[in-house]
Amino acid sequence: MSNSTKGILLASTCAFMWALLAIALKIALKYVDSYTIVWWRFAFSFVTVATILLFKSKSQFSIIKRSPFLLILAGILLGFNFIGYQQGVNYSGPAVSQIIIQLGAISFAIVGFLFFKESINRIKIIGFILALIGFIFFYYKQIGHNSDDSSNMMLGIIWLLIGSFTWAGYAVVNKILAKKITPLQINLYLYGIPTLMFLPFANFKALFAPHPLVAWLILIFVAANTIISYGSLSIAMKYIEANKTSMIIILNPIITFILLEILLWFNVSWFEAPAMQPIAYIGAGLVLLGAVFATGGKK
Repeated sequence: MSNSTKGILLASTCAFMWALLAIALKIALKYVDSYTIVWWRFAFSFVTVATILLFKSKSQFSIIKRSPFLLILAGILLGFNFIGYQQGVNYSGPAVSQIIIQLGAISFAIVGFLFFKESINRIKIIGFILALIGFIFFYYKQIGHNSDDSSNMMLGIIWLLIGSFTWAGYAVVNKILAKKITPLQINLYLYGIPTLMFLPFANFKALFAPHPLVAWLILIFVAANTIISYGSLSIAMKYIEANKTSMIIILNPIITFILLEILLWFNVSWFEAPAMQPIAYIGAGLVLLGAVFATGGKK
């Protein structure tokens, strides 16, 4: 299997896990708050990675002695990305979150062109324009439609913007580090730094309350999702370009939309899932189409 194929498969795994994550996070909010969920995800992941290193290669713990500044910065940026996205799901819902958060991948692609000197052409420029039009269209047709809850919606969008741009910053730093440091060493910091960041805000009483089995399954899933998705992403970035990675990841909202429509069809009571406005799908489609062109389009 070629390195390019490996990179595509790993990036696809990340996209699929993130598609499921949006819905799982909304369900998890029935049992614990956003900050506790974020701390739980990072703590679970940190313990898992540390255990793997303990049995696989203790020598890799040596990176803790020198603590590279870029690794610490990447951990901080990822921490803000997680809480931004989590609060976006909390206030705006999975569907809106999955569209707005795409600004992160698009921003990463722009940095790829400017900083990593990756190729750009007319189709990619058209993609950026389509994505911009799509965001505007989606905002007025879907977000503007929910005028009864506009304050929560706008608060969610602000959090999502924070999550988007900090993810782009994290991805740039990770792209640089992936050439010099092993993925497990990178993830040790990516999970360890935010674990400390959110420790003061975690509600342990709520987290370890006697939840039903389904709640623990959801909590374990959102934690394992972190390890699988970001582990796959870190390795994928070693094999394929930043814009190609972004192109694959951007497709994950399609899966989320399909799952949400299925849940709405069956009228589930697990969480409130407001229906997407029919015309808003056009805006969402433009965002995704533009993002695909912008991050991976070729002549």
